[in-house]
Amino acid sequence: MTVVSRATAIAHPNIALAKYWGKRADGHNLPAVPSLSVTLAGMATTTEVAFDASLDRDELHLGGAALPPDAEATRRVAGLLDRVRAASGRRERARVVSRNDFPTAAGLASSASAFAALALAASAAAGLPTAPALVSDLARKTSVSAARSAFGGFVELRAGRPGDEALAATPLAPEDHWPLAVVIAVTREGPKDVGSSDGMRHTAMTSPYFPAWVDAAPSLFDAVRAAVLARDLAALGAAAEASALCMHASSIAASPGLLYWTGATVEVIAAVRRLRAQGTPAFFTIDAGPHVKVFTTPEAQAAVGAALLAVPGVLRTITAVPGGGARLAPSSGGA
Repeated sequence: MTVVSRATAIAHPNIALAKYWGKRADGHNLPAVPSLSVTLAGMATTTEVAFDASLDRDELHLGGAALPPDAEATRRVAGLLDRVRAASGRRERARVVSRNDFPTAAGLASSASAFAALALAASAAAGLPTAPALVSDLARKTSVSAARSAFGGFVELRAGRPGDEALAATPLAPEDHWPLAVVIAVTREGPKDVGSSDGMRHTAMTSPYFPAWVDAAPSLFDAVRAAVLARDLAALGAAAEASALCMHASSIAASPGLLYWTGATVEVIAAVRRLRAQGTPAFFTIDAGPHVKVFTTPEAQAAVGAALLAVPGVLRTITAVPGGGARLAPSSGGA
């Protein structure tokens, strides 16, 4: 009888308040700039990994569909599994079954939660240690933003340095540090046209503004970090909006330019500014996608959500709060 070792993990996406955009040129999948994020409850990826000697290749089933072996997502998953096999001495191929309860590859950080969950589940199934820092470093080698989803609450990831091979995110403050409310305006269904990794590479290679972004990002990170520790919403909003707009300016200036936004994205930005002018605490950030994440206070969340739903082109909203890090399902692990 074939022995199957399996484990299931759950992880949440994160939104970067100080953006990561771009990698160091010396390899090892290291970020060119520091970033700081908040892990979100309210959205989740659940991933089961089963090492099975009867398999002749790694399999990926995403959202109920089997992906072909030459799909980019399958290759990235196999790359992480190869690292787990190298560390554990296992040789079996694995079946990976993953599902999101929010849109995939659409600019909502599904790769962050997906690879954090995969790193944890694969490590547990292979019998490797599952300390969050180890899971974070393993996930980062495939998806930099996934390093942050290994932890809950507010999480930072420093920029890579020459000679780095290992680099894990570190927790800055727990999920109950600050009761932020997040309202996400979904402005488009389906995957985005250009993935984040390809977009970063294209921006770094062709945008005249990319060096300026790399120079500006550390001071924006410092401002975001200080605002989070001080629980200063106005200061956080100013720094987070600047970080997002600087990041997108660098990609828009690429050749050809990368514009992740839709018309509704711009209209939501305008709506957030109107809310703020009327006295409602609301601030936006935008990752590499068309959706707008608006952070506010719990007391203002309902008003913010109603205002965003009234914007033409907003399909729906998702509400979230700071959440916990990646975790194993209660019955997970073992043969």
